[in-house]
Amino acid sequence: MREIIKQVIFEQKNPKKERLVVRSFPKELETCNEIVVISGIRRCGKSVLLTQIRNRQNDKDFFMNFDDERLINFKVEHFQLLHESFIELFGEQKIFYFDEIQNIPQWERFVRRLYDSGYKVFVTGSNATMLSRELGTHLTGRFCSFELFPFSFQEFLEIKDIHLEYQDYFTTSGRAKIKSNFDEFFEKGGFPINLQQENDLFLKSLYESIIYRDVMVRNKLTNEREIFELVNYLCSNVSRLSTYSSLAKIIGIKNPTTISNYIGYLQNSYLLFQVSKFDYSLKKQAQNPRKSYFIDNALINKLAFSFSDNIGHLLENLVFIELKRKGFEIYYHKQKLECDFLIKKGNNIDQAIQVCAFFNNPETKEREINGLIEALNTYELDSGHIITMDAEENIEVKEKKIEVKPAWKWLLNI
Repeated sequence: MREIIKQVIFEQKNPKKERLVVRSFPKELETCNEIVVISGIRRCGKSVLLTQIRNRQNDKDFFMNFDDERLINFKVEHFQLLHESFIELFGEQKIFYFDEIQNIPQWERFVRRLYDSGYKVFVTGSNATMLSRELGTHLTGRFCSFELFPFSFQEFLEIKDIHLEYQDYFTTSGRAKIKSNFDEFFEKGGFPINLQQENDLFLKSLYESIIYRDVMVRNKLTNEREIFELVNYLCSNVSRLSTYSSLAKIIGIKNPTTISNYIGYLQNSYLLFQVSKFDYSLKKQAQNPRKSYFIDNALINKLAFSFSDNIGHLLENLVFIELKRKGFEIYYHKQKLECDFLIKKGNNIDQAIQVCAFFNNPETKEREINGLIEALNTYELDSGHIITMDAEENIEVKEKKIEVKPAWKWLLNI
């Protein structure tokens, strides 16, 4: 095992040279004393971010990516061997970088020992349970977490080497350029490799890796038909309401608890997310139907059955992921009418956001405005937002101010 470890260390030491988008990362996490845990879906750029962090440090050689088939027999007792190999090759250093560490059971024990010995440790992983089960057992109070998502629209423009000037937001040619790139981002999503290679097989391979490795193998599941049918149904019904009982009937599963477990595993893999109806009663909140959203529009386009109003649901999914990327606590509102997103800050609802792809139909316009107004009144907010594909205007209704803004402007904070 020692020779294999050294071989992997040397071959992983210097990543291949390519133009990389600098991913945003809190500076305080780079300099804090705690263990830093970076989590996110497979292939969203965690390894690149870890490389960028390494390049900014003086100690950068103690790196290992555990998503390597040569490490299939690596176990927790081999971490000591890895540490010794690092010292033999590079001398003493004070920072460790471990990529996709969730592949090694009980990894948190070794990381805890490093922390207790005064080392700085960065780890990445593709499963949200890194932030609960593994970390909660041995590392409580000793780590800081950061969730990474596929490219934002701003990062999408950077990978395409498009640098906008102030006047581009106002000139006809500039707005046309932005809108054209937004349409591409809307369809292709933000997975870095998918944008760089434009390989149709990438999304299929990624999806299968998530389902088989992060969902089925990790949770010891055997019925792949149920998992695939559940994902395909939710993907084809993005943003629509569903319950565990209704999904169980559709998939042909007797116990709704099985559906609840499956969705929990899928959320842990970052493939999808569920949003609850806001209620001050946690019990009622848990009983209400939920909405499902997916990590990236490209996966929806790849997996979903075709449906006529796809653009509206894709826009709502895109807005949700941007809100999630910003770290907001998200709910939906539904009484007599519906509002797509509520943002909770502390104990109160801080924002209400409606999503409407096409805002020119009078009936649609009235419905979306009324749903937003109901939410604003319910949570005593003075203003709200409607995000569209193209429409832009400012509206005042019943002393409530509504800003209607195209998604590209909202994404770029214009």
